[in-house]
Amino acid sequence: MRLVWKSLDKMRCFRKRSTIPFLVVLITFLLFINLYMEDGYVLEEDKRQLRETSMHPLNSERYVHTFKDLTNFSGTINVTYRYLAGTPLPRKKYLTIGLSSVKRKRGNYLMETIKSIFDQSSYEELKEIVVVVHLADFDLAWCESLVQEISRKFAHHIIAGRLLVIHAPEEYYPSLEGLKRNYNDPDDRVRFRSKQNVDYAFLLNFCTNLSHFYMMLEDDVRCSRNFLSALKKVITSREGSYWVTLEFSKLGYIGKLYHSRDLPRLAHFLLMFYQEMPCDWLLIHFRGLLAQKDVIRFKPSLFQHMGYYSSYKGAENKLKDDDFEEDSLDLPDNPPATLYTNINVFESYDASKAYSSVDEYFWGKAPSTGDVYIIVFHKSTKISKIKIITGTDDRQNDILHHGALEVGEKLVGTKKGRQCSAYVTLGEFKNGNIEVQDVDRKIAFDIECVRIVVTASQKEWLIIRSISLWTTQPPNL
Repeated sequence: MRLVWKSLDKMRCFRKRSTIPFLVVLITFLLFINLYMEDGYVLEEDKRQLRETSMHPLNSERYVHTFKDLTNFSGTINVTYRYLAGTPLPRKKYLTIGLSSVKRKRGNYLMETIKSIFDQSSYEELKEIVVVVHLADFDLAWCESLVQEISRKFAHHIIAGRLLVIHAPEEYYPSLEGLKRNYNDPDDRVRFRSKQNVDYAFLLNFCTNLSHFYMMLEDDVRCSRNFLSALKKVITSREGSYWVTLEFSKLGYIGKLYHSRDLPRLAHFLLMFYQEMPCDWLLIHFRGLLAQKDVIRFKPSLFQHMGYYSSYKGAENKLKDDDFEEDSLDLPDNPPATLYTNINVFESYDASKAYSSVDEYFWGKAPSTGDVYIIVFHKSTKISKIKIITGTDDRQNDILHHGALEVGEKLVGTKKGRQCSAYVTLGEFKNGNIEVQDVDRKIAFDIECVRIVVTASQKEWLIIRSISLWTTQPPNL
């Protein structure tokens, strides 16, 4: 394999410089055709996404010789892995959690990360996950030493098929010498991030058929309690909507969720452009090429960075996710609903963004007395708690200064759609917020609507940052 890479490097020296732009365009074009046309997306959207991607041009002369492979992104990469601990089970799990780890100059957090994954999962949740650790360092003595420690501490998880430890041999890696110094990074930094891209590509490639969904973590992460149940709740809420990547942390390559069916293409993508830019930047391009324009990130974050020293040169890295919560069981349910408001909406900050668990909000121009924001459930339901927050940290005056929270029943058809004809007031907003507990004990009927009513006009605009509803049972069938 190394001989192939070296011979290609020599051949590259004889190419005329004038052919390089042509090759760049051709690679990007083929990638564009494969990623879009096979999924049938609209051409105009494709053109726009391609223009966005060209802001950080992608090219990889080292992969010119694999043109035939670019049209088969659904196939896995031909790598013979070493199984250091455990073997895959024949039955697909719900979720694979992937970790890639290398030897650090200072600190090692891998054992704590694996322990957190298992400790923060219930017995029932453990049945639905498999953790794959890729020991990606070329120091085989280090790999052997670490896998012995993993095998001692997590033997029962290995026996149960919940933990696999693998290694992709160095001979399968492309050349890590003479790489392009994009962004004026020093040579050792370019080598580190380029190898990291290949590490992740080989990990993704291995995990393709192990489960229905795939979660990428880093090897220095702490998990919230019952994170899998929270993930499943979010995935269920997104049924029927298109997504490529769901994010459960705002840091690095932590807490990024994919459909397992997309892993072969993502692995090929990282391997093609391994020397261009860091992996988290490449992932933005991948998401855009598959027509997910915006980040879909959920709060609270389910994973927290806990390392103090980076795997690159042992540099200090004390980043923390301030949206992380240790207990993820308290995520709201927010049953399916239709949303309506007569408040004048500013730009694209529409009503749906306040009801979503994504990090977005509704923003309307100065509301008047009697203006409303209404949630009409698709099916009546029993609600135990309602919590509504208005305003943001940087716009603290854009709150609901005077308002009431109501719940309703007896749906009737109107010109504006189905709305409730009878409402009961639960309480008044204070300092822009309201939280009502034990709603199901205070209200005798199954709730069909929730309504926010503006009780006094205000000059300030209104941001509804989040609407969170907890149910006591699934909506009535």
